[in-house]
Amino acid sequence: MKIVNTVRSRGRLTFAAALLAAGALVLSACGSSGTGNTSTSSGASSSSETSSQTSQSESTSSAGGSTESSTTGESNASPPANLGLMTPGKLVVGMNLQFKPEMYLDDAGKPAGYDVDLLNALAKSLNVTLDIQNLDFNGLIPGLQSKKFDMVSVGLNATPERQKVVDFSRPYVPYVQVLAVKSDDTTTPTLDSWNKAGVTITALQGSSAEALAQKTFSKAKVATFPDQNAALLEVASGRAQGSVVEDYILAQFNQANGNALKAAALDKPLDVNYGAWAVQKGNTGLVDALNTFLCTAQSDGTLAKLYEKNQGVKDFPPMPGGC
Repeated sequence: MKIVNTVRSRGRLTFAAALLAAGALVLSACGSSGTGNTSTSSGASSSSETSSQTSQSESTSSAGGSTESSTTGESNASPPANLGLMTPGKLVVGMNLQFKPEMYLDDAGKPAGYDVDLLNALAKSLNVTLDIQNLDFNGLIPGLQSKKFDMVSVGLNATPERQKVVDFSRPYVPYVQVLAVKSDDTTTPTLDSWNKAGVTITALQGSSAEALAQKTFSKAKVATFPDQNAALLEVASGRAQGSVVEDYILAQFNQANGNALKAAALDKPLDVNYGAWAVQKGNTGLVDALNTFLCTAQSDGTLAKLYEKNQGVKDFPPMPGGC
């Protein structure tokens, strides 16, 4: 299986959109057309890359092919007895490693990214071995239902439809939509400043950003593009006044384009959505363990630290309370 390391956004309305511009490959998707099913695990200290340059890495894709290493806690203590794991002491996680910087294969073919770093910390906390199963996005929930793995980590939105067939943890990753404008833009930062005739707002075609742009800037012209960089370059070149985009994609774009853009200093983000871990329906023991871990990781700053490391965004978005 050949994987192209990319930056991807979770467009909640469509599952695929790709681009290549200015040395950066940026995709917007909540799913992927990845191939094959490989078993790959990562070490507890695996590093993530925030470079937006396109790179390629190889992993095995033939039937039965796999590469494995294990991550375990450092103590000799036994894992909690009520996790409901298919194999005691082993946490099998379904992923689609094509969503850089959240989850991807690095140049050495090893899992990397925000999700992977967080899963390594989880495995250490639970004192279990981490086994990552890399497969097509569309096979993740069916695979969880058929008990091919214990949980899925791909930033899923806990929609009512999904909650009928799987259970979810509390959120672990935020998706923040902002309005990208030129770095020297001096427009008064209110929505009304851009929501008017004569203003052009861009967005990725078919993405949640497009729907949000149409709703938020209904009086402006909303121009859509089949690739993300094209939408942002319209603003950088002055042909458009703003673009609705996720904050980490803006950060990746600026790394490749000399900080040509900035997020408009609005009172709050245009939208904040959250992704959660999915587990087999009825496995309340694992859900409880995941929620306990995530509450600790949220309160002690682990989530914010890993988010900044992988996403390149210093201001960690607000997360739901309830811990």
